[in-house]
Amino acid sequence: MDMSYLDQIRTPEDLRKLSLEELPALCQELRRYIIEQTAENPGHLGSSLGVVELTVALHYVFDTPYDKLVWDVGHQAYCHKILTGRKEMFHTNRRYGGISGFPRREESEYDAFGTGHSSTSISAVLGMALASKLNGDKERNHIAVIGDGAIGGGMAFEAMNQAAYRDVNMLVILNDNKISIDQSTGAMSKYLLTLTASPAYNRFKNRLWNIFTFKSKSSNAITRFFSRLGNGVKGYLLGGSNLFQSLGYRYFGPADGHDVIYLVKTLQSLKRLPGLQLLHVITVKGKGLDVAEQNQTTYHAPGKFDPDTGQIIKPESGNQPPKFQDVFGHTLLEIARQDEKVVGITPAMATGCSMTIMDAEFPERVFDVGIAEQHAVTFAAGMVADGLTVFCNIYSSFLQRGYDQVIHDVALQKLPVIFCIDRAGLVGEDGATHQGAFDLAFLRAIPDLVIASPRNEHELRHLMWTAYHQSKGNNGLPFVIRYPRGRGVLTDWHNEPQDLPIGQSELLQDGQDLLVLSLGPLASKVTEAIRQMQAQGMNPAHLDVRFLKPLDEQQLLTLSKRFPVWMTVEDGTEKGGLFSAVAEFLEEHQMNHIHLHHVALPDRFISHGDIPSLYKEVGFDVESLVKKMKEALAD
Repeated sequence: MDMSYLDQIRTPEDLRKLSLEELPALCQELRRYIIEQTAENPGHLGSSLGVVELTVALHYVFDTPYDKLVWDVGHQAYCHKILTGRKEMFHTNRRYGGISGFPRREESEYDAFGTGHSSTSISAVLGMALASKLNGDKERNHIAVIGDGAIGGGMAFEAMNQAAYRDVNMLVILNDNKISIDQSTGAMSKYLLTLTASPAYNRFKNRLWNIFTFKSKSSNAITRFFSRLGNGVKGYLLGGSNLFQSLGYRYFGPADGHDVIYLVKTLQSLKRLPGLQLLHVITVKGKGLDVAEQNQTTYHAPGKFDPDTGQIIKPESGNQPPKFQDVFGHTLLEIARQDEKVVGITPAMATGCSMTIMDAEFPERVFDVGIAEQHAVTFAAGMVADGLTVFCNIYSSFLQRGYDQVIHDVALQKLPVIFCIDRAGLVGEDGATHQGAFDLAFLRAIPDLVIASPRNEHELRHLMWTAYHQSKGNNGLPFVIRYPRGRGVLTDWHNEPQDLPIGQSELLQDGQDLLVLSLGPLASKVTEAIRQMQAQGMNPAHLDVRFLKPLDEQQLLTLSKRFPVWMTVEDGTEKGGLFSAVAEFLEEHQMNHIHLHHVALPDRFISHGDIPSLYKEVGFDVESLVKKMKEALAD
């Protein structure tokens, strides 16, 4: 496809040199470029295809980077990156050493705020708008682009509520690609948008305001009456009341998010208006690729596909181990079949965590609460308090958002919620915002919490059944099971699950001199490293700790009499996790004769890339583990 327009653009300044009539052709080129690039180098396809026209219109109308533009979550920022000087390096998107799949402040001045988690944009933009006001900069525009899923997060409403009480100029663009928050009524809704955004309408409105308030900035009974009357008329014509107007925003929309010329004219009108505004834009996720439009969940991030047909290219599977998430899903269904009081909760990740497996058979017992991790945790606590058994599945990096609820609503009340933490450890291409680095550290500090991590699929099944049975007792405690993204190591994964004694470790390999204590799936790497050590005449022992909390102190006391050198291995941060727990244990028991080494995620944020490259970087690969073991023995 000819890319004559796109090839001219290095920055938004180049974009603004195009005529209005040339923008649709540019959008066509951009959409094709994104399809071709993500077909070979996988990423978040559907979201980015859906905002091509909106992105072009925003950079065409607003003076970025002076004007501040924040993309909520950032899944949809590919077009933004291409237009802001990163087209030539876009083929490195999400790759090790390449550009990030999300906006990052250190990557470009056009990335006004780093994002990766949802519902943060309005808070950030409100902060920027108030800062500009305090700095005396009254000309700068502040724009937040947020999706219909992300705006349901509580943080977005907290920000919108505060903004209503502040005299700031701020535009929120609601990118609605799934559900219409206000019912669209075709020509009437478009007419209302055109009317209310027009300069003539707003000059007339401001003139009336000055007359009825005697040029005062404060409203009075007359202006409040006309405001309520106007909102009521618009609500009647649009088929219902408007939440955003109730929060103090001037609402415009719904607007066609794929008419770039119309969007430009609308944004030009809104740019001249003061105060809080919300533009409701209707878009289609996956726009421009038929199969992506029809299968929006699948094509959110489809992996490699044929750019012409959209056909997903599946890698050669063979007899591969299953994904941990699928083992969770099938095991949960087995438990649910035996107990009608078992329910599942997920915050908008039913497909990602494979809770869809249970949902297909027991839809009335699976609850997808949307992007609302805080609510998910307390909702689970409420269900457990009334006698249900709850498996609450949350990604590691997203559980960070429900930390207070884990403490206050679950652990403090000793409610035996079962937390299955998916995507623990390194997740790869999504990068620093999604790496599951911190859960071991931030959870270990909480009293009355059991924390376990399975080394393989059999152990995951054992732990899920163990958590289920202990939750039924009178002394059940909150139970955390954390496991990684991706495939396990066993092809014969469907074992007969059994209860494990809580807090009990397992000695996988006896040996001499060096004791390696692993937690979680890195056990397979340790096993292979020990095989290589044995081939070279050395014989380390290997203990699968299994439970970070409670720690198997009796086993550690026994082994301390035989092994003078210990090394902990974990896929969490080096501060606060297994290494810290073992160091505290040795200090408490005054075992100064033991030399303690560790392998863990370093005390920094780990960027994006493929898992093998990241493992090598942080020392999780077999070669690095062998080297570390030899260094420990030589100490």
